[in-house]
Amino acid sequence: MNKNIRKLSEISSKEKRKIIGLMSGTSLDGLDIALCNFQDSGINTKVEVERFTTLEYSDLTKKRIRSIFSKKEVALQDVCVYNSWLGNFMGKMVLQALKDWNIKPETIDCIASHGQTIYHAPKSIHGDDSLPNSTLQLGDSDHIARTTGIITIGDFRQKHTAAGGEGAPLAAYGDFMLFNKKEEQRILLNIGGIGNFTFLDGSGRSDRILLTDTGPGNTLIDAVVREYDQSKTYDKDGKLASKGTVNEGLLRKLMEHPFYKLLLPKSTGPEIFNLSYVKESISSAAIDRDIRIEDLIATLTMLTVHSISKAIKEIPGLAEPCNIFISGGGAKNKTIFKWLQESLPEHNIIYFDTLGVRSDAKEAVLFALLANETLAGEGIPFNNAAGKVENLTLGKISFPQ
Repeated sequence: MNKNIRKLSEISSKEKRKIIGLMSGTSLDGLDIALCNFQDSGINTKVEVERFTTLEYSDLTKKRIRSIFSKKEVALQDVCVYNSWLGNFMGKMVLQALKDWNIKPETIDCIASHGQTIYHAPKSIHGDDSLPNSTLQLGDSDHIARTTGIITIGDFRQKHTAAGGEGAPLAAYGDFMLFNKKEEQRILLNIGGIGNFTFLDGSGRSDRILLTDTGPGNTLIDAVVREYDQSKTYDKDGKLASKGTVNEGLLRKLMEHPFYKLLLPKSTGPEIFNLSYVKESISSAAIDRDIRIEDLIATLTMLTVHSISKAIKEIPGLAEPCNIFISGGGAKNKTIFKWLQESLPEHNIIYFDTLGVRSDAKEAVLFALLANETLAGEGIPFNNAAGKVENLTLGKISFPQ
């Protein structure tokens, strides 16, 4: 037997597995690295987050990624080269984290890498029914494995699109396995660059999971802040928004986008919700281009809140009150939190950390969980085109040699 396959088999048979989860989101603030200890799989999964850190990206790293991020036309050579470079770079960041933690790489069973999404194109975005749903993440897992000497599982989203899904959001499967509670409806809301949530209806049935994107989370707010003041990357604590007044005319124009009329579930990305979308909405709404930055940020913040609350109100069978557990960068925005509670007064909005996993570590942990399922589980439940649940094994396995 090939020694790599033998090692993979040994890892799969272990009572406990040490898996490092990696997540790099649309905010491009850094690489989230979570060292997790897993036991069992599926709904019996138990996870302990042993270590967590976010290693910030340099300005050069952000510049390279942004040069090919969510753009219809880019230099193909850059996409090719950055795919390899980013894999090597992420591998080096893992080694740095392990060094900081005084943990030897050979004690780690596996790395689970989400990679860096550079383009998300489901049919709802590309508009051609003759072509499949598509999404692309860079940061080649062979390069991570080679750099670290650790088996790496990556490219998790491709199997989902191959089976007819949109490749996003994937968090619901981990949400179901770790945070489902019988006879209690829960909404696990994540506000990253894009807003998304998992609805668990309390039945304990995997075929009744609802996972969907809601629209822009922080991506528009961050983009406009950077446009107005290059020394800042986001609206810290929602301070700018709190000083502004929502422009109702602009908000209505922003909400006219066809995405908001699509039925749940759905997915989207910065390919749609970007500065061009904001500028075109300002122009068509006949808004003064010299609108105060505070008012524009307030309006975009309310767009985030309004799109989330709209999607939540459209959940079939949602009872009141429901606990909404909030995570992601948007959870730290006090204005988003306050306005969201005001727009959903019948529900309880609670910080995700109360469920026992750090909010900022959640996505890295959930990709580590997907790797655990690939190694030792039966895969994740997927509602296929025939309306039946099948188990999908996500991710491509890369060996160091």
